[in-house]
Amino acid sequence: MDMERLYTQQLDIGYAETLIVKNLNLTIPTAKITALVGSNGSGKSTILKTMARIMKPKAGAVLLDGKTIHGQPTKEVAKQLAILPQNPTAPEGLTVSELVGYGRFPHQKRNGLTREDKEIIHWAIRVTGMEPFYDRPVDQLSGGQRQRAWIAMALAQQTDILFLDEPTTFLDMAHQLEVLQLLQKLNQDEGRTIVMVVHDLNHASRYAHHIVAIKSGTVVRAGSPHQVITEEVLREVFGIEADILPDPRTGVPLCLPFELAI
Repeated sequence: MDMERLYTQQLDIGYAETLIVKNLNLTIPTAKITALVGSNGSGKSTILKTMARIMKPKAGAVLLDGKTIHGQPTKEVAKQLAILPQNPTAPEGLTVSELVGYGRFPHQKRNGLTREDKEIIHWAIRVTGMEPFYDRPVDQLSGGQRQRAWIAMALAQQTDILFLDEPTTFLDMAHQLEVLQLLQKLNQDEGRTIVMVVHDLNHASRYAHHIVAIKSGTVVRAGSPHQVITEEVLREVFGIEADILPDPRTGVPLCLPFELAI
């Protein structure tokens, strides 16, 4: 088996005196989609932010290609991984093309955008279906369009690894599918490694190859949807009783919660 590119070693993460995550050893499969799932406050966003270098661990390390990411220059890390945080906000009046242009910042030389930069910006806008909104201010877009504009910015960074913190929150069903299908396409067509915090277990099951179920900052189970979306794991991680049925289209486990676990 190839050595996976991204993993954590005995990671402790916390705010002030409070430890949220203790001794985390987590491996992210390369060129696959990984979903982090767990209740609110379980530490999944904290883990994502630390792996994406937004937060600093109290102890342990996040390693990418054998090097600790917290010891590398920001610009170097930004060439390798991009993150779309939760509810990002753009400065007022900033257009879609300007926002996406920010994704080229880690690669930029002194004299502004090169022709290659511009081509990549156009590509990112095209693959996210945002061409009709090229000059539209981001604050005038619908929720789904705005989310796609931010994904385009992250794509313009041209990183192999893409982190997303609840990319479908606040979107209606059609826009949720639009975003998830776009991420699936990027993974299939370009082999990108995608790591996302997902609220909806059925989305995690359908779109992720690898699921990590987290409770109180600890990994309860990690593996394929069949290994993680089980009655026992849902009871332990979410405190729910659920029926698990095979998805009629794909055969992955579908979760139908029916009551709180006692």
